[in-house]
Amino acid sequence: MGTAAGEIIGKLMEELRTIAKTETILGEKMQVGDFTLIPVSKVSLGLGAGAGQGSETKKTGEGGAGGGGVMVTPIAFIVVKGDEISFHGIKRGGTLDTFFESLPEMAEKIMAKCQETEVKEE
Repeated sequence: MGTAAGEIIGKLMEELRTIAKTETILGEKMQVGDFTLIPVSKVSLGLGAGAGQGSETKKTGEGGAGGGGVMVTPIAFIVVKGDEISFHGIKRGGTLDTFFESLPEMAEKIMAKCQETEVKEE
C-alpha cells in the first residue's frame, strides 16, 4: 500500500474512532419513573481506500480516494431499578417507538416476575 493510501486510511480510522466510542455503544442513561435505562447499540464500521500513480509519455499523475461508513443500531436496554439490573433486547422487525411506548408496563411486569422468582427461591 502506498503512502497516500496509508494516509487516507489513517485519517478515515481517526474519524471513525471518534464516532464509534464507548459513549456510542452505551448511551446516555435516562430516567423513566423508578427505572434508569441505559441504551446499548451495535456499531458497525466499514472503510476502503486506494491510491495510485502513473505516467504516459509526457503526462504523469497520481490520485487517491477513500470512504467509510458507520452504522449505529440500537439493540438493547440495560434497566436498573434500585439494586436490580436486567438486560432487555430489542426484537428485530419491531419499531423503537413501540418499544418505548410499552417500556414502563413491560419493565413493571419483568420486575414483578423477578420478585416472585426470588420469593419462591427463598
